[in-house]
Formats: sequence, structure tokens, C-alpha cells
Amino acid sequence: METHIYDLFLLAIPVACIAWTVTKEEVFKEPREFCIEKSKDCKNLFQRKFFYLFTCEYCFSHYITILLLVMTNYKMLYPDWRGYVISGFSIVWVANVYMSLYNIIRVDLKKEKIRAAKEESSLKDN
Repeated sequence: METHIYDLFLLAIPVACIAWTVTKEEVFKEPREFCIEKSKDCKNLFQRKFFYLFTCEYCFSHYITILLLVMTNYKMLYPDWRGYVISGFSIVWVANVYMSLYNIIRVDLKKEKIRAAKEESSLKDN
């Protein structure tokens, strides 16, 4: 069981990394903006939901997890399909905890940069 828990926290790292990068980072800004537009403008419900998937880190993490489970054959608790279901939702949950923590850290860093810039500009004014 210890190995499964270790693997769970390890496998959630690439899921979080990929989901965050595709849905939040500047490198995928143009495709993401295209997907945002399509998720609002498409007439077909399936098309809107398909494009929305690339704009939501939580939604996208489910699909990355499915791909990872197929690649690794990782199962928790049960050796059959139930093991895939349990491990899939577990990986998604841990990956989203990682992304939430990362977001909190980034916000704190941005706040500190703004405070430092304000202090620097006030020192220059004096």
C-alpha cells in the first residue's frame, strides 16, 4: 500500500504540470484563446464542451489522468477496472491540490513583487 501512495503523489505531478501549463501559461495563450472563443461560439454542445476542456485545469486534468493511466497501467486497491477508477479520481484530486498550492505560491510572489516595486518607487521619490 505504501508504494501505491508514493506512486499516487508521484503520478499527480506530471498531470498537474501538463494541466496547468496548457490551461494557464503564456506559451499556450493563443490556442487557449481560440478554445475559449470556440467554447462560447460553437452551436453544437459537444463542440463547446470539447473546446472548454482546454481552458479548465480541473477538466483537463481528468483527460491527462486517463492518458497517464493507460500509459502506466496504474491501479489502486483493486486489480481490475475499479482500481483504474479509484486511482484516476485520486490522481486528479492530488494534481488539483498541487495546482492550488502552486497558484497560492504564485499569487504570494506577485504580491511581494508589487510591494517591492512600490517600496522601490517610494525610496526613489524621497
